[in-house]
Amino acid sequence: MSFLRRNRAATPAGPDFDVLAMDPGDWPGNLGAGLLPAPDGSCQGVFLRYDLFGGRGPAMIIGNLPEGSPARDLTDGQVPFEVAQLLDALENDEDVEVTGVEDCPVMQGDNLLIVRKVKLSEGRISCVQFDRSDNVLVTIASWDRPITDDLYALLKPLPAELFQQG
Repeated sequence: MSFLRRNRAATPAGPDFDVLAMDPGDWPGNLGAGLLPAPDGSCQGVFLRYDLFGGRGPAMIIGNLPEGSPARDLTDGQVPFEVAQLLDALENDEDVEVTGVEDCPVMQGDNLLIVRKVKLSEGRISCVQFDRSDNVLVTIASWDRPITDDLYALLKPLPAELFQQG
């Protein structure tokens, strides 16, 4: 996977790495993107919010967190960053916890992914995680929709231009 380059600005202009997600042109709803800036201006992660519900809340959040991102450091039972973002966007203030994790092998083209299915105390949220070859953690959190194996075939790197400011 090639890396995206950007100049080092005081505020992040885009990710320091390829973002694995669904192309917005392939998605019938609205797309929003957020960057997690570090104090030095580097990008500590990117999350994309896909809205199929016509402005009533996101259907899915896909996060890409590089190695060393503080958002990857979770305490026991704490939900992934993307699940917390999904709950916040839905204005759902329930206490949700991780109740278990199950590893599942999934084929993506010719590649074998080891996908971690994160089981949560809120049954309407589906959450999966897998590591890319460049040690970026991809997390998919979905509201009221199961995440099926065919979703992985839709994931691909997004162009750097999508994340440029101004």
